[in-house]
Amino acid sequence: MGFFDSDIVQEEAKKLFSDYQSLVQLGSDYGKFDREGKKLFIQQMEALMERYRIFMKRFELSQDFMAQMTVEQLKTQLGQFGITPQQMFDQMNLTLERMKSEIEKPS
Repeated sequence: MGFFDSDIVQEEAKKLFSDYQSLVQLGSDYGKFDREGKKLFIQQMEALMERYRIFMKRFELSQDFMAQMTVEQLKTQLGQFGITPQQMFDQMNLTLERMKSEIEKPS
């Protein structure tokens, strides 16, 4: 059975994409959130990024040809912007850390 034939992989991919879209949509109102709302949003984004990192690691560790092709496509796409997948995750984490420090500043 191929990597993408797994119901678990398909379900997690759908859930990740759906959760990401929901958070991005919710994030468009980020500036209107109170401090606790911002903290909750950041926590949800951090949890989503961790799920995504684990999901991508499964691709990297898989011997399945299509999984390896997916990893290579991601590297190629990110490479067009001059970054690696690890740099993408690092940048996302840096952004979330910046958002956290902004919340902690006195108004």
